[in-house]
Order: sequence, then C-alpha cells, then structure tokens
Amino acid sequence: MVTRSLFNSTARRNWAQTVAHAETLVQPDKPDPNHKDIRNLAQNHLAHLTQNLRHLVESEHPMLTTMGQYYFEPNAGKHFRPLVVLLMSLATSLAPKQVRGNAAASGPPLPHPRESPAADQTYRIGEADSAGCTILPSQRRLSEIVELMHTATLLHDDVVDEAAMRRQKTCAHLQFGNKMAILVGDFLIARACCALTRLRHNEVTELLATVISDLTEGEVMQLKNSEQEEVVDRRLDGPTPATFNYYLQKSYLKTAALIAKSCRAAALLGGCPPEVADQAYLYGKNLGLAFQLIDDMLDFTVTEADMGKPVGADLKLGLATGPVLYAWQEYPTILGPLIRRKFSQPGDTQLAWDYIHRSRGLSQTYELARSHCDAAVAALMHLPESPARQALVDLTTKVLDRKK
Repeated sequence: MVTRSLFNSTARRNWAQTVAHAETLVQPDKPDPNHKDIRNLAQNHLAHLTQNLRHLVESEHPMLTTMGQYYFEPNAGKHFRPLVVLLMSLATSLAPKQVRGNAAASGPPLPHPRESPAADQTYRIGEADSAGCTILPSQRRLSEIVELMHTATLLHDDVVDEAAMRRQKTCAHLQFGNKMAILVGDFLIARACCALTRLRHNEVTELLATVISDLTEGEVMQLKNSEQEEVVDRRLDGPTPATFNYYLQKSYLKTAALIAKSCRAAALLGGCPPEVADQAYLYGKNLGLAFQLIDDMLDFTVTEADMGKPVGADLKLGLATGPVLYAWQEYPTILGPLIRRKFSQPGDTQLAWDYIHRSRGLSQTYELARSHCDAAVAALMHLPESPARQALVDLTTKVLDRKK
C-alpha cells in the first residue's frame, strides 16, 4: 500500500495528467498520455461532452436555451462526474455479464428530436482498447445525464446559498434572476429525466430518479441542521457521534449519492450482475464522500481564485462542516457557543476560522477523506485489472490532492 502524505507527494501526477490519462482511456484511438498534445486530448473530449450537453438543453424558447447552456461553455467545469461514469463503464466492461430480457441497454439510444447529426457521431461504439474495454452508447448518455443533474443542483443551490460566483463566472441567478435560475434548474432535471427514460432500463431509471430525491433531502438537511441544533442546544462540550453521522448523511445525499448511483447505473447498463454493480456503487459512494470532505476542507485552505467561487462560505452560512466539528472537539467552550448561534454575531466567523486553523480539524477531515478513498480502492479490487481500473484508483489520489 502506498502511504499518502497529508497534502503533497512527489509520486502523484498532477490533476491535468490524471484527467489526460483518463481521457485516452475513453478515447482509445488517441495517442499515449505522455504525447506532447496531451492537453489537446483532454480538451477534445470535454468539447464533445459539452457539445452534446448543449444539444440536450436546446429549447424552442431562445432565452431558455441561453440559460440552459450557461454553465456548458467549452472548458467550463471539471466534468468530474461524467469522467467517473465513463471510467467505471470501461472498468466494468471486462467483468462477468448476466443476460437481461431487455437488450436495449446495450443498443443505440432512441433518437432525440433535438440532436444534431454531429452529436450522434460521438455515440458510435468504437473499437475496444488494447485491454478489451468498451463504452456503450447508453453509458455515454448516462455520463451526460449525470452532468445535467449535477448542474441543475448548482443552479438551485446558488439561489439558496445566495452565492456570487460559480466556475469563475457570475452565478446564473445574479445574471438572470432567482425565478429564472430555479426554472432553468427544473428544466435541466426534466431534460435529464427524458434522456434517462430513453435508456429503457427500469432499474437505472429508478436509481437516478431517487438521486433527485436524495439531492433535495440533503439540501433540506443542510438548511435545517435539526440534529446538530438539538445536540448543540443540549450541550456545549463537543459534538456527539450523532452529530457526525448527521453531517456524513447530509454529505452522502448532497454529493455522494449521485456519484455512487451513477457508478452502479454504469455497471448495470453494461450488463454486469448485482455483485459487480454493488462494488461500483461502493466505489462511487466512498469517492463522493471523500470529494465532499475535501471540498469542506478547501473552504478553509485555498483562495477564491483557486476555487473559482468564494471561500469561507460555509461559516457565513452558519454551517458546521467536518473541520468545524473536529475543531469543536478540541475547543468546546469557545466554538460551542459560536456553532449554537450559527456564527451570527460580529467576529464569530473570524474567531471560528482562527480556531479551526489552530486545531487538528483540517488534518482530521483529510484523514477521514483518505479512509473513504481507501475504501473506494478496496471496492475496485473486485473488478478485473485494467487501465481503466487504475485510472479510477488514480482519481482517488487526485481527489485528495485537489485544490479546486
């Protein structure tokens, strides 16, 4: 087992190299990742993905099209979730298969009236790569459905959080207004659901439908923080296990559920049996939890320029995330009252910030994220060895290493 240092390691690839390597796996006809045009390879794949997403959200109403495509500009976003889906599709393509009565999952998707011929070209099944891995058209479509759903949540969340920046541009609700931002988020979810039904796979449809419920429940949990409030009302000497469980459940619903269930869906679309789909789900769940934990940590450790959105936002919203909860264990009498009143008094956020950095809260949050990454890698070991599986392993390291 490779020992990971706390925040840095010369043995790790940088994020661009990891993504570039992954891109060559989902486009097996491309050159080696060490080729001099490696950046162009990554951009080419992202451009195809973005083009297809823009076609999916075209509407007869020009304003709706403009707003629907607002976050789907070339080079906008990391496209982390679609990449995970595509890699999981490749990694599970070598696993044992089971026969389904409905073979539509492995066939071409039904035509969409708003798709252009150019967009359709990206859905043709290419030849298998050197390891025999393939991606089905339905799995490629799944990767786009996942990005549509994720982007819809960004539109809604930014209204709730009164955010100012997203992906290094003005948030949609400030550009177009709260009402339109909410409506466009609903529109993206509707388009995702339409594309989902065309996959003709009942279990996958149910999986992704429950994600919409999960995302809403997670947002409500964050808004109310009822369990945490009850704990803080009763005591000021630190968080209980119930407090941490509430935080992790909220993190699962808001972030990890989409990644976990889309990984499972990718395996099911590929005809994998339940035991393989279960391991895909476990990988996605643990990767998603680690991703959110690191996101909560980065809110205290990077600049706004690095993140592409304001930092320190969680404290301003009155949220007690992982670093805050761990710091509360060390400084209960100082942080307890601040958490109880949700950092609402002048000087509260700065005082909390200082004690979070003074405590082991950031390092403990990182260690918890690392344990989830280890669990994700353990799930992958049940899949056949392949370049795609190794790329998924690499992604766990990059989640821990990311700065935005």
